[in-house]
Amino acid sequence: MRLLINLIINGLAVMLCAYLIPGIEVNSFFSAILVAIVLSILNTFIKPILVLLTIPITIITLGIFLLFINVAIIKLAGILIPGFEVNGFWPALFFSFLLSFIGWLFMDKSNKN
Repeated sequence: MRLLINLIINGLAVMLCAYLIPGIEVNSFFSAILVAIVLSILNTFIKPILVLLTIPITIITLGIFLLFINVAIIKLAGILIPGFEVNGFWPALFFSFLLSFIGWLFMDKSNKN
């Protein structure tokens, strides 16, 4: 049940981010749910590999390179998911920030029950 609630919250967060950020487009709520699922999978399996491979540049840039990895994950989701379009670096970066903030805001409260 908690997984379903988290999925719906993430889908709504994706829809809100698409509404607020020019350059991010989501065609439907189904696409938003699909974005939430694919981003979860990419963040679970691909992101740790990318972080591990880029440790030297991450250390040199004092962690700022991790932002580029987040943008790459979001742009990859935009390529993989029909109905989800990411137009550029800055919209993907703002999408990452806003999605993380919304997730922190709502997921933290829903997991305490």
